[in-house]
Amino acid sequence: MTYRMKPGFHRAKLLLLDIGNTHCHVGLSTPTRLLRHTDLPTKALASGSGARQLGAFLGGLQPTAVALCSVVPTATRDAARWVRSSLGLDPLVLTHATVRGVGLNYPRPETIGPDRLANAIAARHYHGAPCVVVDFGTAVTFDIVDGGGNYIGGIIAPGLAAMTDYLHEKTALLPRIRIREVKSAIGRSTEEAMLVGAVHGYRGLVRELIGELRKEMGTRRLPVIATGGYAHLLAQGVTDIHEVRPNLTLEGLRLLWLAHQLPTISKPRRSGPAPR
Repeated sequence: MTYRMKPGFHRAKLLLLDIGNTHCHVGLSTPTRLLRHTDLPTKALASGSGARQLGAFLGGLQPTAVALCSVVPTATRDAARWVRSSLGLDPLVLTHATVRGVGLNYPRPETIGPDRLANAIAARHYHGAPCVVVDFGTAVTFDIVDGGGNYIGGIIAPGLAAMTDYLHEKTALLPRIRIREVKSAIGRSTEEAMLVGAVHGYRGLVRELIGELRKEMGTRRLPVIATGGYAHLLAQGVTDIHEVRPNLTLEGLRLLWLAHQLPTISKPRRSGPAPR
């Protein structure tokens, strides 16, 4: 079946909102690529500050559509209210009911974090199925798409900053540290010792879990895509990570909107990357 594009489809501008617990990642894209992005505090969405920052980001541009995912229900309502009142648009909100591009084989799909669904959509689009996303955010999350193109589950571990901040807050002598590369596996100061545990330790965690996933899924081909704030740092020492895509979640939202316009691309494929 062939679908005819609406006039002006390729000139569409999409506002993308990835609302996390601390920050809201904001993107502007065409149907085919991300143009620019920024961050703002999630709590700002409940105030005029957030509206002003979003307005400044748009710079007077009127978006064609808005797609969002959120792990903060109150912020979802705040953002949707602003979109409707300021832009006159109904946002496409990613949930288990609106997801396209991946199937869901999960006991309670309504409990899957929408940002994790967005990551799975983008990872499957770019790398086919099966694939894994590792998101180095507040938590380190793994999201798994099986060979049939279905989201089947994941892994959640404490994030690097959460772990090191916890050590600082719960002990009398351990300092707050800035996460960065450390060459030696032997810390020659308290700060270096904490960095070894965080950086080398988390690389080991990622390698071990990827190995376990390969064994459980019974596949040698398992593309792993990293995203999130510490993705570039940690991917340097993990050869199992095939690609780093810092804006994977925003890309997933773009692809979600596109799939809702083009029903033919939302059907799961068995394997191989989707056309870009």
